[in-house]
Amino acid sequence: MKHLLSALVALTLLISCNKNKEVTNEETKEPTKEATVDNVAKNDKEITDYIAKNNLKAEKSDSGLYYVITEPGTGAQPTATSNVTVAYKGSFTNGNVFDQSGPEGISFGLDQVIKGWTEGIPHFKAGGSGILLVPAHLGYGDSTMGPIPGGSALIFEVKLISVN
Repeated sequence: MKHLLSALVALTLLISCNKNKEVTNEETKEPTKEATVDNVAKNDKEITDYIAKNNLKAEKSDSGLYYVITEPGTGAQPTATSNVTVAYKGSFTNGNVFDQSGPEGISFGLDQVIKGWTEGIPHFKAGGSGILLVPAHLGYGDSTMGPIPGGSALIFEVKLISVN
């Protein structure tokens, strides 16, 4: 009986821990229904509080990405599979910067980055700039990546330099 009780406790812990992990479809990179509901709600509140505190006029997409277009740009508009050059600064909602490029930006394929960027950068044309407010399920999910703790909402100030 003691072993059965221990097994049930371990199984319950395993199931509850797995409930908090984000799972994505490998082909589409979209969160499955098992995505962390707690993080989605927590991130949405954190992002909307950030928007209010900073007097931003943000749009929200169906996926939960918030974006602010400061300058729409006048050049080419990328698609989700374009190669682009972007200058950026990444921070948390508390303002702490975790990464940034130089003013010359970096080049990459939009199909090789986090979902929030794949979806968000095509809102701009070359020369455009703004802010992407990325909930964890469109960023790094529950995984810690370098200085970014799992479950983090991320703020990116971006300037689309060019569509390559």
